Amino acid sequence: MVDEDQDEWMSYATAGYGGAVDPWDDLVPVESELEEEDHLDDEDMYEDEIPSLRDLDAPPCPAPKGIRHVIRLGCCNYCLARIGGRLNPDGASAFDHGFRIRADAVAQDPTIVENTENYCPFCEDLFEDVDNIVIRIIREIGEVEFSTIQMGYHISKELIEEEDILRKKFGARGASPLKSSFAAAVEYALKKELENVQMVKELPDVMILVDSLTLRVKAEIRPIFYYGRYRKLAKDVPQTRWPCRSCKGRDGGCESCNGTGLQYLDSIQDLIGEPIREALSAEDTSFHGMGREDIDVRCLGRGRPFVVEIKKPQIRTIDLEEIVGKINKEGVEKIEVESLRPSNRSEVSRIKETKAEKTYRIRFEVEGEVSEDAETQILNLSGVILEQRTPKRVAHRRSDLVRKRQVISVENVVIEDNEIQFDVRCQSGTYVKELVHSDEGRTSPSVAEVIGAECSVLWLDVIEIHAE
Repeated sequence: MVDEDQDEWMSYATAGYGGAVDPWDDLVPVESELEEEDHLDDEDMYEDEIPSLRDLDAPPCPAPKGIRHVIRLGCCNYCLARIGGRLNPDGASAFDHGFRIRADAVAQDPTIVENTENYCPFCEDLFEDVDNIVIRIIREIGEVEFSTIQMGYHISKELIEEEDILRKKFGARGASPLKSSFAAAVEYALKKELENVQMVKELPDVMILVDSLTLRVKAEIRPIFYYGRYRKLAKDVPQTRWPCRSCKGRDGGCESCNGTGLQYLDSIQDLIGEPIREALSAEDTSFHGMGREDIDVRCLGRGRPFVVEIKKPQIRTIDLEEIVGKINKEGVEKIEVESLRPSNRSEVSRIKETKAEKTYRIRFEVEGEVSEDAETQILNLSGVILEQRTPKRVAHRRSDLVRKRQVISVENVVIEDNEIQFDVRCQSGTYVKELVHSDEGRTSPSVAEVIGAECSVLWLDVIEIHAE
């Protein structure tokens, strides 16, 4: 599956390599001298000297007079190779193959006068920039580690349209279009410099966009993704970076955040992502979790599924077991990660879209005495459908709606004096704290409602995320 972030540059990507159709399947072998003489006899109706070479009703290539005509037009060796319709049996470069076709034509007719004053009408001398473009690609990539590359090309629409007219009029049937031929020439030259790099049509390590108008080369290093599960062992650790409330995370921070730009120094994103980023010499990270717990909530059990995205890595191969060890050592008593494996952007979508049920363990305090039937009343919440109006604590960032969520099960109720603890499994998106204290009646039914007493949450843990 092609990644979703195949950006606008994909409009310029070439299909000139790796395709199922061979654009040269209509080529004909070079004819013998006798056959060419026959052609010359048959072509006596065409005049060589006329005012406009472009308007001449010359036969198309690979007819000898057709080849002589495109040479007179000023056709370069690259274009002569692709439109000439002559086989290239020894696999020579396009330039060398075109040079050979030209030499054969001149040998047959030494009177050919080439148009050397203007640019090649088929490519406007675009192929002369191939070596320069390759140099710029290598310079742009720098020291980045990669094994696959995908190319994209931006070529003037007017040039493509003009070339299409001339090629169909004077070129051999099935002659390769300008864009795919230019791509093939660049990639042929690039492979000489990058022998162990594979050209691919999707999911590359590096994407290159070449603008033929400005000769600008843009390299985009594809991110690397790793999947895992984390256990959050401490409170006051947000899942992702939390910008300082005072300076909004600006560069250099402020006095309130001691110049860090962060409200909290640690986050799950950095505790996991930074060791990986450093190992890969990457620019930054993004963190994609299957939901998130509140900052004061621990996540235990098998942990929460996540994908960490490593942006613009200079290195692409690391020892994941070693990195896991480093993450757990530097994040001791804060987080734990059991393992990491390679992932992709498609899995990011899956992680984001999965609505997994969760099991929580919650402990709360009851104002006053706990009634004798409190345990039964709490257990009876199993299976109920909650109506939860957006809690006050998140009203500033969530729409004010009433959401219906199901309590799947309630079990393991423990009552100790005026403190109660129980496990609850519920539908994704349930506000569990509000299930207990009711948020001034905004959640109904609630524990506070059924036992008839005010409740205050002491702590909350996620003990299982029922995914996979």
